[in-house]
This record gives sequence, C-alpha cells and structure tokens, in this order.
Amino acid sequence: MPTILIVDDAMFMRALCGRLLEENGYTVLQAQNGVEAVNKYREMRPDGVLLDITMPEMDGIQALKEIRAIDPAARVAMVTAVGQQAMVMSALKAGAMEFVMKPFDAEKVLAAVQKLLANKPQRQSQG
Repeated sequence: MPTILIVDDAMFMRALCGRLLEENGYTVLQAQNGVEAVNKYREMRPDGVLLDITMPEMDGIQALKEIRAIDPAARVAMVTAVGQQAMVMSALKAGAMEFVMKPFDAEKVLAAVQKLLANKPQRQSQG
C-alpha cells in the first residue's frame, strides 16, 4: 500500500484529502507546515507527497527543495490555488512532478497521485 504525505497548514484540507486517499487504498501521513514535512519525509520516506505551496514557517517551494536534497527521486505534487502561476513555475524548476488545484476535485486528486506514483521503482525489502 503506497504511503502519501499530505502537507497543508489547513487541518480541514489534510483531513479531506487524507480520507479520500485512505478510502482508495493509500496509507496517509500528515504535516502542517514545510518544516514538519521535511522532518517526516526524512524519517518515513513516503512514496509520494502532496505539498501545499503557501504555508507558514517554510513554504512549499522551500520544502520541495529540501525534500529533493534528501531524496533526488522524491515524487512530489504541489497543491496550489488559482492565481499562483509564478509559484507553480518555481515549483516545476525545483522538481515538482504534478499539480493539484484547490478546491479539491476527488477524481483529479486521485489521478494526480496515480500519475505521481506511476513507474515508481518498488522498494527492495531488507533482509
């Protein structure tokens, strides 16, 4: 079961997206800001990340850069609101692979996560 880290400063958005993913067979981790996201990524190494662009403490662009420094193969989709085109371009340059627009559309979120994880090499079991 793939693990997805949802990063958003709005608890409602994390809960909404988390429930959707869990109902569709994903394991969900949550973080409320970029600092927490980087720490959880380092510790848990999820299969994919849904990362909000606008957050306190550390924005999504900086968190993306730090996650990619930890793991250059990290699979990250940015969550963005309408009107953030300049930030979307910055995120693409920093290594984002997908985008999900707010407000969430369930089908689009699932499609983005599936695309994000497509062709991801399976982890080798230790032992």
